[in-house]
Parts: sequence; structure tokens; C-alpha cells
Amino acid sequence: MRAAIFRKDRIVVDEMPTPAPKPGQVLVKTLCCGICGSDLHAAKFPRAFADVARRSGGRFAMDPDRDIVMGHEFCCEIVEHGQGNAGTLKPGTRVVSMPLTVDGRAVQGISYNPEAPGAYAEYFTLAERMLLPVPNGLSAEAASMTETVAVGWHAVEHARLTKEDVPLVIGCGPVGLAVIAGLKIKGVGPIIAADFSPARRALAEKMGADIVVDPAITSPYKRWSEVATPAGFTGDRYEMLFGNALKRRPAVLFECVGVPGVIQQMMLGAPEWARIVVVGVCMETDSFEPFFGIVRQLNVQFVLAYSPAEFAASLHHIAEGMIDVAPLITGKVGLDGVSQAFLDLGNPEKHAKILVEPWR
Repeated sequence: MRAAIFRKDRIVVDEMPTPAPKPGQVLVKTLCCGICGSDLHAAKFPRAFADVARRSGGRFAMDPDRDIVMGHEFCCEIVEHGQGNAGTLKPGTRVVSMPLTVDGRAVQGISYNPEAPGAYAEYFTLAERMLLPVPNGLSAEAASMTETVAVGWHAVEHARLTKEDVPLVIGCGPVGLAVIAGLKIKGVGPIIAADFSPARRALAEKMGADIVVDPAITSPYKRWSEVATPAGFTGDRYEMLFGNALKRRPAVLFECVGVPGVIQQMMLGAPEWARIVVVGVCMETDSFEPFFGIVRQLNVQFVLAYSPAEFAASLHHIAEGMIDVAPLITGKVGLDGVSQAFLDLGNPEKHAKILVEPWR
């Protein structure tokens, strides 16, 4: 089979053996797969990525000296079941799944693992128990966005939202847009979103943001304060301490950028008692001044990925039209176009999500 392989710090298209499904596995044919920001980071800093993965407990088994087939945001079609499988879903069924496979009793994450290739290939293997059939009528392209939507939905689910909250989303890449869509489903608002890119601000509006901000012109935190602050609010700390003052509406801020310095900026801009939910995956060393979190009594929460229930709920949200993912899909390439697509995704004015279609 053909695959886009990360080999010796670059992506090449080459032939590799078609995997045979083991017990508990299914062989699937890739229909399409989104390129994730984590893929871009892994390709740009493979040794740092592998080192952080190892030191964080081995969540990813990436070895930059071995061939890696990335791709974990996919829709695929069942081809063959491994021996002894239940076979509830028949060959030809379109499915999505959390990016997991099994080998005996071991559960393996696919994509950043030389032993478990991902979906930038014509075929790969998944765990039968994790498969979710794609509802009738939903396109493979839309279904492949389930993983991205699930990341945002998980962040929203863990933000402990109330109807009084005024959310602020910093960064409107695919994950930030998924957070906005999740907030819209939750019915909190107004939703404020900030990004330097005009194209991404436009996408934020399409996904449900009520107010969009260009940080080069207006402070997102000032705009949040204008929305959440009642007339007559003084901000006197002693009045607030003794409960004698008007109160701002609660703040919940989502960090969806994942680059060093953003958490510090958010702690400097956040109001008292704000909750900061860190969704962006920063794999570099970062720093911030704890004193600002202390004096403002900030709550900083880190989140990652999603649960099986949240993944299934995300597929449901897409299939039922609660989240329209079509605006996020800005390009499609075959295997021969993957290397260039990694470069093209560096331009936020041109792309949000590029899908890889191995049979294109």
C-alpha cells in the first residue's frame, strides 16, 4: 500500500506492507484524514516531541529514527476483521474511532507510533471495540472532523460552565473554533473570540462567536470587561471582599493557541476569580508569574483529548447539524500533497483544516 511516511525529518510517499488485523483489530481503508497541528509540531521538532512524550509518561511512542505514519483525525471503511472478532459492523461500513488500536491486552495510540501507523496511508488498523458507525447521509469529510470537535467539546465539558459565564476564546484555529461551537451548544454567552487573523475571525463568527476581536487593535480582556461589567461597578477590592459591591459576570477563558507566553498574557489580562482552561498543546518550555494568579485567585486547568462518550457526542453533534464543520475544511490533498500541505497550513489566511484523501 502507499503511505505518506515521516522518514529522516521529512515526509516521503512510499510503499509499505498492508497491515494484517490481529485479534481485536479491524483493517480499515482510509477515506479521509485531517492534518492536525500536533502533526505539524511533531514534524518540525521530532526529537523534542519524542523527548517530551517520553518524559510525560510515554503517551506517544514516537521514535524519530524510525518510519512514522501520522494521521489521527479520520473517517474510514471497514475492510477486514481480525480473528475472533464480534464482527458487529460489516465490511463496507463507514466508521470513525478514537485513534486507538489493540495488540493483545495492550492499547496503543496510532499515528505517533512506529508500531501503529495512522491514516496518512491507504489502510491501517483500529480497535474493533472503539468503532462508531457514521450515520447515514453524513459525508466522510464531515465525519473526519469528529476528533477535532471532540477536543473542543471536552474542554467545554470540563470548564464547569454556568449560564452566568461570559467566555473568551483566545485563538481561533481548528481547536478554538471547536470550543466556540461547543459553547454555542451549551447556550452560554455572549461568546467572545480573539485572533490576529481576519480569516479565522470570520470562521469564529460562522461557528457561533457573538463578538470577535482583533488583538492588534483591541484588548480581548478589555472587550470582555465591557461585556461582563454592570453599570456602577467600581472594582474596589474591599467592597468586593465584604460583598457590598456589584459583581462582574464570571469569566472563563480558553487558551487555544499553544505557544509559549500565552498563559502569562492571559493571567495578566484575566479578571479576579477567572477560570483559564488551557486547550492549546504547547510542547515547549514556558513560564509565567504565579503572583498574578495568586492575587487574582485564578483557576488554571489543563485539558487533553476526550473521553469515549465525548467523542461519540461530537459525532452526534455533527450528524444532527448542531455543528457545521464545512467552513473549517479549506483544502484536500492526496498522499503526494501531504508534504506541501504541512507548509500551507502555516498560513492562517489560507487554511484551517486540510484533509488527506489517500486515494485522491
